[in-house]
Amino acid sequence: MRKKHSAVPFVWEAGEICYDEYRQVNRMREKIHQWIRDHAEEIIALGDELFVHPELGFKEFETGRILKEFMEKYQLKVEREYAVTGFSVSIGQGSPHIGIIAELDAIPTPKHPCADPISKAAHACGHSTQQVIALAALCAIKENCRDLKGKITLFFTPAEEFTDLEYRKELRKEGKIRYLSGKENMLYEHLLDDVDCILHFHAMGSSDCRFSVNSVLSGFTYKKITFEGRAAHAAAAPDRGINALNECTLFLNAVALLRETFRDEDVVRVHGIIDEGGQTVNSIPDKVVYECYVRSVNPDVVLDLNRKLSNAAECCAKALGGSCIIEDTPGYLPLHQSKELNEVVYENMLYFTEAKNIKWNEISAAAGDVGDICMFKPIIQYGYGGFTGRIHGEDLFVSDREEVYLVQSELVADIVADLLSHPEKVKKIKESFTPKMTYEEYLNYLNQ
Repeated sequence: MRKKHSAVPFVWEAGEICYDEYRQVNRMREKIHQWIRDHAEEIIALGDELFVHPELGFKEFETGRILKEFMEKYQLKVEREYAVTGFSVSIGQGSPHIGIIAELDAIPTPKHPCADPISKAAHACGHSTQQVIALAALCAIKENCRDLKGKITLFFTPAEEFTDLEYRKELRKEGKIRYLSGKENMLYEHLLDDVDCILHFHAMGSSDCRFSVNSVLSGFTYKKITFEGRAAHAAAAPDRGINALNECTLFLNAVALLRETFRDEDVVRVHGIIDEGGQTVNSIPDKVVYECYVRSVNPDVVLDLNRKLSNAAECCAKALGGSCIIEDTPGYLPLHQSKELNEVVYENMLYFTEAKNIKWNEISAAAGDVGDICMFKPIIQYGYGGFTGRIHGEDLFVSDREEVYLVQSELVADIVADLLSHPEKVKKIKESFTPKMTYEEYLNYLNQ
């Protein structure tokens, strides 16, 4: 259940409480919340429907159809389509211009009860809840805040999960996308150029807090290593073969021995899978394919460690008489959020809960392409509860539909209304932000 703390005032910089403004903001807040409560049944129904229609990145066609059908009820029209399945919708005009990002895709989770029987995709990441929260918030503002000046654009963004890469590479060959994730393509197409600041939010799974703000996410490089050997009869002539699986095993031991060099403050992770471990038990494996992520909150560590892993793979393969082919694909950049924007988010969270239920400054080994956006724009990704189970696990479910679908919609609408009502806050957020890369540097990074 939500817990309101409506005694939290808006305060002038001089410290005087502006009661007229406070009452006006509260009236707006109450109208937004009442609209969401009046439409609770259809909002929750939308959430239930999307959760059981999971689709992988750049394949979210049914998801888009369901969302657009809901949008039509409230006279919301697609403003722009991009990256195969992505689309945006805007209300208002002028400045400030507030962006909201909701991710469309699911992730392969074969054991999840709601997994698609063919693709094995499930919303074990909770992205479907983002879609509902963002759309309900936009509708509530559209219907109740017609006097607000400024623009809001909701970006429904595909392909956050870095998976199903062979399909994405085919799309790239066909010219349908330029890069492998949704937000990378958004940046390439300059879709965010005129946005002042951006709101994003993500499910936390089972958690001991209600909200999380100002977290840091890791960046990563995707690495694919194909170890090559020579086939031979595994029993009659193993001496005439070169065992690619042994090359890979030696490499994995080298990675294990490197782990003692990982510094805690860098939050390093190297984790992978063996895609192909040989062709038949009766033959010495002549080809083994290993895929992994190299993660850290420090981008320099990602680059340095990735070089070390390449050296280790080449040397381990050569030591046993084999060779290897290494393919590195830039993943996502670390996320460092706008503290000033998070302070606005935090102020609005206090309407729903006490400070002790809000976690600050968590450092996570998880990554997202939202990190790429923080190179160019002030952006936040707050975390929200209301779930049971593990993120990316077969047991992740919405456990509190009111908390997830209604409270979060109210919160997002409150934050946006607050920003539009106080353009000076947006000005402060923008002035406090410094881009971390140029556009050319970013494209060079992606094209390396």
